[in-house]
Amino acid sequence: QVQLVESGGGLVQPGGSLRLSCAASGSIRSINAMGWYRQAPGKERELVARIVRVGVTNYADSVKGRFTISRDNAKNTVFLQMNSLKPEDTAVYYCKMDVVTTGFRILELWGQGTLVTVSS
Repeated sequence: QVQLVESGGGLVQPGGSLRLSCAASGSIRSINAMGWYRQAPGKERELVARIVRVGVTNYADSVKGRFTISRDNAKNTVFLQMNSLKPEDTAVYYCKMDVVTTGFRILELWGQGTLVTVSS
């Protein structure tokens, strides 16, 4: 009924930038929190950034000042602008949304993941 589709990953050199997008579609009434997580090889999935409906954000210490999360509520989309990328940012990035459906179900949904590789 509701699905998330991510886009924007790829290969970038250290110091470069990428912008990730994640759009939700389906029987959506509203979306509360939206977030981005990442999982590097051999490591656990970790929170990168999170934004609630009214716009309050929080970030992992490792990305503060370099990454910016934003959302477009009209388009049910969350973005992650990543600047000054470092090799240690290499990971699969996943979006996550807390969706309220038109039937008033509350769903915790994940995107399919998009690979970000930072390498020269």
